[in-house]
Amino acid sequence: MGAAYFYHLTRHPLERTLPMLLEKARAAGWRVAVRGRDPARMDRLDLRLWEGPEDGFLPHGRAGGPHDALQPVLLTTGTERPNGAVCVMAVDGAEVMPEEVQALERVCILFDGNDGAAVEAARGQWRALTGAGCAAQYWSEAAGRWEKKAEA
Repeated sequence: MGAAYFYHLTRHPLERTLPMLLEKARAAGWRVAVRGRDPARMDRLDLRLWEGPEDGFLPHGRAGGPHDALQPVLLTTGTERPNGAVCVMAVDGAEVMPEEVQALERVCILFDGNDGAAVEAARGQWRALTGAGCAAQYWSEAAGRWEKKAEA
């Protein structure tokens, strides 16, 4: 049974935080699906991940291609995980179901702490997932480094 980790982004944008979390997930040996709601936003994230760190790039692909099953990281706006992802990273309020949290190794929900609507959406997801019995942790970078602020 997995857990949902909520990441409250206040100091660094998604474009900087997501690659760091993806590297950690890959180091754990996990295949990842990055789930968003807006295809244009996923295009921008795709470009950002290709730029990667100076010493390389983060191997990934966009859902809908001929090699989805081979991708270690797959960017998608759908709920399917054709790459066999055991970790879902939901961005921009993408929906996550309690059954997914319980079936996967990890679900990460990343939200912009400077956007009131995004904060409210994340609070709603927290209530829905913990109310369904899912384990959850809330992490904040407000103090300048990531700190666990709550656990359910």
